[in-house]
Amino acid sequence: MNIKVVKRNGKKEPVMLDKILDRITQQTYGLDKLIIPFEVAQKVIEGIMPDIKTQVLDQLAMETAASLATKHPDYSILAARLAITNLHKETKKSFSETVTDLYKYIDPKTGKHSPIVSESFHNIVKKHADEIDSAIVHSRDHNFDYFGFKTLEKSYLLKLDGKVAERPQYMYMRTALQVWGENLEKVIETYNTLSEGYYTHATPTLFNSGTGRPQLSSCFLLDVENDSIEGIFNTLKESAQISKNAGGIGISFTKVRSKGTYIAGTNGTSNGIIPFLKIYNETARAVDQGGGKRKGSIAIYMEPWHADIMEFLDLRKNQGKDEIRARDLFLAMWMNDLFMERVELDENWTLMCPHECSGLTETYGQEFRDLYTKYENLGKGKKTLKAREVWNKILESQIETGTPYILYKDSINEKSNQSNIGVIRSSNLCAEIVEATGVTKTQGEILKNKELLTKLGLSEFYGEESVNETAVCNLASIALPKFVNKNKTYNFNKLYEVAYQATINLNNVIDVNLNLQF
Repeated sequence: MNIKVVKRNGKKEPVMLDKILDRITQQTYGLDKLIIPFEVAQKVIEGIMPDIKTQVLDQLAMETAASLATKHPDYSILAARLAITNLHKETKKSFSETVTDLYKYIDPKTGKHSPIVSESFHNIVKKHADEIDSAIVHSRDHNFDYFGFKTLEKSYLLKLDGKVAERPQYMYMRTALQVWGENLEKVIETYNTLSEGYYTHATPTLFNSGTGRPQLSSCFLLDVENDSIEGIFNTLKESAQISKNAGGIGISFTKVRSKGTYIAGTNGTSNGIIPFLKIYNETARAVDQGGGKRKGSIAIYMEPWHADIMEFLDLRKNQGKDEIRARDLFLAMWMNDLFMERVELDENWTLMCPHECSGLTETYGQEFRDLYTKYENLGKGKKTLKAREVWNKILESQIETGTPYILYKDSINEKSNQSNIGVIRSSNLCAEIVEATGVTKTQGEILKNKELLTKLGLSEFYGEESVNETAVCNLASIALPKFVNKNKTYNFNKLYEVAYQATINLNNVIDVNLNLQF
């Protein structure tokens, strides 16, 4: 039977093993000799059906090569090369033309102009089209392995009507232009460093550069606004807005009162933190980052003295009722030295409610010790148990679920270079940075101004201004193996240059970032 393949122009021609083999062989340059093109071609032929499209044939070839990666890792590189060459056939050779298509996009459902890139970005590209287009090195697309390329294809590369419109090099150029605007010398320098794989900007920067909402920051650190329905849900709204724009979130939740605590406004008792965290969990699921590009992610930070701590540590466990589980949240402990000392000495530990024992979230070191032991001596605790019982629960949760993270608030705050801003209450989603958030010294200064104006009889000129700091981090990642020379020495000079450039670029990211308003 003469099986035919449908080419991209609609014409049909007979399937020929030699052509398929030649197409695969062309992409094996520089790969290990154990890579056998005929083995891939043979498996592709076995999966061919009548009137198969060349795009499907290419897809079959790359998936077949990828499936052989367990035999040799170079098969993954071969699969990526096949995928990249297919993408190059499907996309335009010109970056500037692609940007114009993205800007002029018309939503087929509504018929409205729905630009994917901003007007200002399009104008820059249009103005400098020749210079920008000539700077792009398309062959660098072939530096990806299959997994890396498929990750870019799924989430990072901009699409038109569901089809990928960008090439990886276009994404890097789009990012460089967002960071440097019309400073083309710096744009091209940044593009080259990114596309050669020396470093990369964070996911939100790659996602959103050049678009109408250039939210470029990676992580946001929040403190629950206050222990009230309004405060908890205002923070939830802020979390949803951040997740919508592809940011990861870390929230200090310790100030929310524990289960059974009296509520004066309703003459009832609190249900504790678990029902609220369930709502935060569903928000993380519903508001995925950038509209389905990756899951929304929230880390919740708690101190070990909170009366709901034992239930908190069960949140991610597989067993148990769904209504008391929040398996999509990441959990974290904001430890103090006093607790660890009592674990070591096998002493008692008192669980407290932040509503009844105020000030514990605002203090650290000796000040925290004094306040905590004062509440203990006054009998204000909810429950007393062995410190090791809490510690064992933490270890049990880590073994079963991989969380909680553990960070030490005394050490962090004592070494903080942000003590002039305020107390650090948490880290971020990935627990790699620590920054002050929530109520800050700036607010204290405002209150002092209010007192001064009152003494002068000018209180009518004081506005009830509220200061609620949200800490933000902007990330880039340097590929350290790239600086290893062929003679197995390390190029520290190049590392310095790239680190310096990345730092300057991140400083620019702060300036050109979208100013989110909550």
